[in-house]
Amino acid sequence: MKIRVLFGTFVFLSTVYLFYIPISVIFTSWRYHKTEGAYFLRSQNALKAYSNIRRFDAILGAPKLSTNTYLDQIIRKNVSGHSSDIELQNATLLMLVRNWEIEGALKSMRSLEDRFNRNYKYTWTFLNDVPFSGEFIEATTAMASGKTQYGLIPSEDWNRPSWINETEFENCLQLMREKHVIYGESKSYRNMCRFNSGFFLRQAILDKYDYYFRVEPDVDYLCDFPYDPFKIMREGHKKYGFVITIYEYEDTIPTLWDAVEEFIEEHPDLVNASTNSLKFVTSSGRIGKTTPIVESNSEYNLCHFWSNFEIGDLNFFRSEAYLKYFEWLDSKGGFFYERWGDAPVHSLAVALLLDTSEIIHFDELGYFHAPFSSCPDGRSLRLAQRCICDIPQADKVDIAPNSCLMRWWKDGGGKRFMKNK
Repeated sequence: MKIRVLFGTFVFLSTVYLFYIPISVIFTSWRYHKTEGAYFLRSQNALKAYSNIRRFDAILGAPKLSTNTYLDQIIRKNVSGHSSDIELQNATLLMLVRNWEIEGALKSMRSLEDRFNRNYKYTWTFLNDVPFSGEFIEATTAMASGKTQYGLIPSEDWNRPSWINETEFENCLQLMREKHVIYGESKSYRNMCRFNSGFFLRQAILDKYDYYFRVEPDVDYLCDFPYDPFKIMREGHKKYGFVITIYEYEDTIPTLWDAVEEFIEEHPDLVNASTNSLKFVTSSGRIGKTTPIVESNSEYNLCHFWSNFEIGDLNFFRSEAYLKYFEWLDSKGGFFYERWGDAPVHSLAVALLLDTSEIIHFDELGYFHAPFSSCPDGRSLRLAQRCICDIPQADKVDIAPNSCLMRWWKDGGGKRFMKNK
């Protein structure tokens, strides 16, 4: 009897299980199909919302094979490489780079080509204090959408000048090594900072250009460029453009502001405090509820434009005012006896010698250089420009405590949108 009951129960459960399997399969398939349908609908809605911005047409030309751009039509490349409808500016993409940095150089090139230059084909200019290798020239030429050119920096523009006291110099290196100052013991880094401060502009290979876009190895451009920044510079009469502004390490520039104040006293005719951005680099009060996290031992608040991304007017840097400013600072020896960086040197010159209206913050351009990034705030803008950054990102520095951007909004150029620039 028990066997019959057990057998009947087994048959019943088996029958239920056999019916459950196909029903479960059908239900699961229907549920996934419904979910996929919802995803597809959302994707189509997003495509319709942003296709007019993301679509590339015959004017812009086809992307390079390395791009990750989404296309919704087949494009035929213009025979000339770009359309005459695109008004190119007298500008170049500028990279100071070593042969061994080839991977980082190609990474930066691919990012900027995809995000911007493949539409314009601006010439890449590479500078090095030693001859470029055949491998470097071949690889970078292949990566560029336009032309490439290579310049060898004269030794007198790169090396430590003969008037530097070598004993004092070595003592300074040792002191900074003991204090663990960033790049404090590096000789080549000092050469680079001095070159970027006062000699890049003197290179013959740049003589024919009005604007430069500084590019460094191992950086990423996180969004499509919604415009040609060179055109924005020219049409808006801008002479310096930045993306990130942060505090400088004071241990690298303990006497820089002293030298700048001496320059101001010597050349008061070159500094117009009523129209320049002096307040941006000297104010130190609270901004809303935010108190500066860095205390300075001088009137200079240590705010500077992070110069690894800068777009500049070469005619400003070639000007008599800037050359007098640089020569004054260079004569103090601070590039070697301390470790003055080109970022604060450029920033103080821009703040003092230019009208505030001649400086532009490119807040629509997403950018990453370790360890910081900048990302546009607007979600729709990030989608339209295919940004690969987000607001909660840990390395986003725009309004972080160590950023000077809010001070720029308050004491510099203010916060404006591109339509107002």
